[in-house]
Parts: sequence; C-alpha cells; structure tokens
Amino acid sequence: QSQLVESGGGSIQSGGSLRLACSLSGITLDQYGIGWFHQAPGKERDHEGTACISDKGLTIGESVKGRFTISRDIAKNTVYLQMNNLKPDDTGIYYCAAVNRYYYCSAYEFDYWGQGTQVTVSS
Repeated sequence: QSQLVESGGGSIQSGGSLRLACSLSGITLDQYGIGWFHQAPGKERDHEGTACISDKGLTIGESVKGRFTISRDIAKNTVYLQMNNLKPDDTGIYYCAAVNRYYYCSAYEFDYWGQGTQVTVSS
C-alpha cells in the first residue's frame, strides 16, 4: 500500500526557515516523481507544484525560486522541501504527492497524496 507522510510544519516568523519531509512507503524514489503542493487558507490547492523532483530533474515554482529547494534521500526514501526566507503568503497546508510516470509538476498528474502539514508564517 502506497503511503506518504508529511512532517516538519509549524509556526514561524517571517524570514525564518523550515524543512518539510515527505516519508514514503510502498513507493520507491527511483521509480516515482514527488511533488510538493501548497494550499493557502480558504483557497483550493494550487495546481502548479511548489517544487517537484524525479529522475528527470527538479522544478521549482516561480514564486518560491531562490527561497525553496527540494531534495531527496533515496536511502531514507524521503523527499525534503527546504523553505528559507518564509513569507506570510507561504502560509498554508503543504501536501506531498507521488506519480509513477512523471512529466509535469502539476497536481493533475499525481496519483498518491499525503495528508498535509500546516505551515504558518507570521509577519
């Protein structure tokens, strides 16, 4: 059974950093693409991913480029989202998701989803 579990969220002041982790079971990183997706309070989850990573490379969303990075530890079967210089607009739930055949960093492409982790950035 495929399972994704996010961790690392929390409350932090603007300018701070957090590292989110997506731990995977039943899914191997060498066969799946992984993405992080943001849902702001009161809004739908973003269709465009915050960041995605696969054997094809990585994609970082324009709004977070230069502040967020994505990486993976194949031995630990975990994907990380390093979030630096956080801003209040980054507040929301961050979901990780997996897809067996990765093409685009788009929510429409992904099949398996975690429950999300809350990030709250105060000004």
